[in-house]
Amino acid sequence: MAQDEALTAEARAALAAIALPDGGRLGDTTRLAAVNASAGRVTAMIAIAPEEAEAFASVRDAAQAALEALPGIEKALVALTAESSAPAPEPQHRPAGALGTTPGAVQASGASRKPAAMAGITHIVAVASGKGGVGKSTTSVNLALGLRALGLKVGILDADIYGPALPTLLGLRGQPRVGADRKLLPMQSYGLKAMSIGLLVDEETAMVWRGPMVMSALTQMMAEVAWGRLDILIIDMPPGTGDAQLAIAQGTDLSGAVIVSTPQDLSLIDARRGITMFRKVDVPILGVVENMSHFICTDCGAHHAIFGEGGAEQEAGRLGVPFLGGVPLTMELRHASDLGQPVTAMAPDGVLGRIYAGLAERLLEGLQ
Repeated sequence: MAQDEALTAEARAALAAIALPDGGRLGDTTRLAAVNASAGRVTAMIAIAPEEAEAFASVRDAAQAALEALPGIEKALVALTAESSAPAPEPQHRPAGALGTTPGAVQASGASRKPAAMAGITHIVAVASGKGGVGKSTTSVNLALGLRALGLKVGILDADIYGPALPTLLGLRGQPRVGADRKLLPMQSYGLKAMSIGLLVDEETAMVWRGPMVMSALTQMMAEVAWGRLDILIIDMPPGTGDAQLAIAQGTDLSGAVIVSTPQDLSLIDARRGITMFRKVDVPILGVVENMSHFICTDCGAHHAIFGEGGAEQEAGRLGVPFLGGVPLTMELRHASDLGQPVTAMAPDGVLGRIYAGLAERLLEGLQ
């Protein structure tokens, strides 16, 4: 999508006047990076050191308010990042209807497909896989936490009706409360707003539901949850490419999709199907994550490519979509996930925490 140079200049001018904690102005520093405006939406990054995140939270809020007050800006997203990065180039195969425009092939009326309860969400991103068992839910949670660490307001919706993993991965207990407007209130965990069907039924209940019941549950999860204002909502998609996936893709204004795959050929075949499905409904592919890229031995530290090596990166290149990065399989990741203590929250400066932070930053660049 072409950048609006005039609107970008206005956004930069507004941001330059924002006061910093030390009394200076944002425009007098080199902290302001990657300001991009197009089609009434603007994204900006403010470079900080990791230890400055708390002090700069108010700066981010003031910057976002200043942008949203400008004429011609409908949505604004300001992130705090430890690295300065240039705007990402357009993916070669990004559909013309991406990021804020409504594809005519899906919705001829041109009206927003976003449920009213999601009106305060700037970007909705699907994390998907063509098959189960590739670590999609673990990736979704840690991506969401990586985005949260950038200073964004982030929610996560577990749309995997048959195998909800969010309560376990985030250590959530109990049931969500109902608000005054009869909408469900998301639960909170590690700074994320979260909702899952797993919070509404007993964990040992088998979801023996036919298609219409699944579709109804998904509709309620999207339209009857009081998400409030969010910069990004991550949807942990059910595996596969059936009715449930299409309902989400066509029932919301998805800003894009992230595809999770392991390096092995069997997983890559299904990842291709997922990419094809999203392209058919004009949802841009924001990137591919290669999960379980290798196993790190706990005894000797050696790397073992037990599922093959580099398969997802090569496939991303072949299909002309961004490669966000690879995540190794470690005992730490498995243990942390089982305990409901995600590595990105508990050890953000560890090896895995830094990997997920990098994935989140590259994902955010793709949303500009």
